[in-house]
Amino acid sequence: MFKTVLFPIDRSRESREAADTVANVVKTYQSKLILLSVVEPTDPENPPTSAADRTMTSPEAIAELLEEAKALFLAQGIEAEVIEREGKPAFTICDVADEVNAGLIIMGCRGLGLTDEGVAESVTNRVINLSPCPVMIVP
Repeated sequence: MFKTVLFPIDRSRESREAADTVANVVKTYQSKLILLSVVEPTDPENPPTSAADRTMTSPEAIAELLEEAKALFLAQGIEAEVIEREGKPAFTICDVADEVNAGLIIMGCRGLGLTDEGVAESVTNRVINLSPCPVMIVP
């Protein structure tokens, strides 16, 4: 049913908690797992203020995050492909889902991507509205 599962990750608690659900779905449906993390471009006029925001703008930190996640799934007997991209998270997630022909996107309910506009403009909400495939949100 879900031939390919895309799991966008960041350093949020919600992303870590969604990993168990991802492993369960991938094992149940014998899906291919693709881990995605998005390096957000920095705005020189609005530099990131929090440590979490700075992490998501560092390609090195993103590469480390992806390798940690890959090892976590490998320990459960699940091989994962990793993809690192630069861009706006919601749009990049949907673009990658389309490129890899994802059957399902699984993500935490709130990541690090809440904007000043609030929950209505969150990465999760944008992915739900733009996704080319079903999206499972893990609370």
